[in-house]
Amino acid sequence: MTTSVDASTVTTVATRAPGRPRRQRKWALVRLASPIVLLALWQLASALGILPQDVLPAPSLIAEAGVEVIENGQLADALGVSGLRVLEGLLLGGVVGVALGTAVGLSRWVEATVDPPMQMVRALPHLGLIPLFILWFGIGELPKVLLVALGVSFPLYLNTFSAIRQVDPKLFETARILGFSFWQRFRNIIVPSAAPQVLVGFRQSLAIAWLTLIVAEQINADKGIGFLINNARDFLRIDVIIFGLVVYALLGIGTDAIVRALERRASRYRS
Repeated sequence: MTTSVDASTVTTVATRAPGRPRRQRKWALVRLASPIVLLALWQLASALGILPQDVLPAPSLIAEAGVEVIENGQLADALGVSGLRVLEGLLLGGVVGVALGTAVGLSRWVEATVDPPMQMVRALPHLGLIPLFILWFGIGELPKVLLVALGVSFPLYLNTFSAIRQVDPKLFETARILGFSFWQRFRNIIVPSAAPQVLVGFRQSLAIAWLTLIVAEQINADKGIGFLINNARDFLRIDVIIFGLVVYALLGIGTDAIVRALERRASRYRS
């Protein structure tokens, strides 16, 4: 009787297993097809005159504008400048956010003194601080980097703080029994346990970084993707403007995919 049950179970699993990859492939194809269909409808509406070219150019015209910007070297220069601004803002805001989140997560005294002002500053719309940043830091590179850093710091601060407070107390008890030092507990318990949630905060920070950069590069920018868009606006090149926004979106999606891969790698120890 047991053998027949086991055989039937194996047979059921064997028959169901191939169906699951097929379903996954089906939904993957649907996800891939949906933007392609949307672009085709957009192109058709432009060709039929439903969408005026001076309001929303056809995807083919936007692609041609992108090729033009790539061939004349403007895109490469803009990517280098904008990428450096985001990197500097991420490094500065990331260090501040993770450091403060770690300190607040490890110490009730630091939480009582640091968290209230942090929550007050977090409640301010950081893009609304642009006029003050211009008055304080001028219109050069510094206010752009600082705006990105300010937007980046809070998701990392909150996720780091929360991740440390959610570490299993039994792990700390075991470490205490084994005689672990503070740095051993930090390296072997806190960092591996908190890493997945900190990376979630990093994903949120990346999205905010690119969003902030779009606005920050409107501040008297003379280079970067924002400058490319502003210059296109002056010449009424809507196709170049939309291409610049697409570049922002692709950069955000690409960097998010990298962090998601790191997040999956950091979560392996839980399986």
